[in-house]
Amino acid sequence: MYKLPNMKPTKLSILLFLLCATLQTFAQDDTYQVDPELITDRPDATESPSTVPVGLLQIETGAFYTSFEKDNIKQEVLGYNTTLLRYGVLDNLELRLGWNFEEGRTSIGGTRLDDVQSGFSPLLAGMKVNITQEDGLLPTIGLIGHVFLPLSASSDYRPETTGVDFRLSFDHTLSETSSIAYNIGAEWGNDSSEAAYIYTLAYGYGITDKFGVYAEVYGDFPEDSKANHFWDAGLTYLVQNNLQLDATVGTSITEGQDLLLSVGASYRIPK
Repeated sequence: MYKLPNMKPTKLSILLFLLCATLQTFAQDDTYQVDPELITDRPDATESPSTVPVGLLQIETGAFYTSFEKDNIKQEVLGYNTTLLRYGVLDNLELRLGWNFEEGRTSIGGTRLDDVQSGFSPLLAGMKVNITQEDGLLPTIGLIGHVFLPLSASSDYRPETTGVDFRLSFDHTLSETSSIAYNIGAEWGNDSSEAAYIYTLAYGYGITDKFGVYAEVYGDFPEDSKANHFWDAGLTYLVQNNLQLDATVGTSITEGQDLLLSVGASYRIPK
């Protein structure tokens, strides 16, 4: 699908092939029609205010690659797994678990160092509450909160303290084929008492019943550091009512990221 700069694509290609093949197998054996529509929290940074229907489990997973080079030093991160599990408990409440497996490499002057960071990031545990549905000028509103547990992380990615975040999520319908969504919130992490105030803004457009595209800006405002701003854009393909594939490309507006590439899939397991 794409070749990662200065990296062998074999691991990522095999991972994505197995992921899509497995999910497609499930989909071929499944004639259950999911109602309401499949609404996911990937691929963009903007979280939806909608929750997973009661009693259903939704799996959202994928892989990503980022790179940043400054002063002849290049940092690369490959995420082999970015899985988020979402389970509907009530009509307006879902529980959430997420875990990433990442590998970080550093190159100096084009020479890759042998020192590689690899392992699981802290486990994300949280919930989402759908506060209200869209009604005229009133948007759909949701509240999302997570904790990030250090003891669940590999040594290379283990912080000393527990991280937390929360955000309010909003969604407006613009037409039968387009909508905007945005988040505002704050997060504390990386062993810092400093809060970072976060924002996202995404526009989505349905080309057909199956294909959709989106564009997004997002970032954060740390209390005692420079602000970070990013953009990305991508497309989604609804294979069937409970299976969606996605692809994303992006970069930073401020200094910090040269390239973001991401692919993934979301699958809702029927009852």
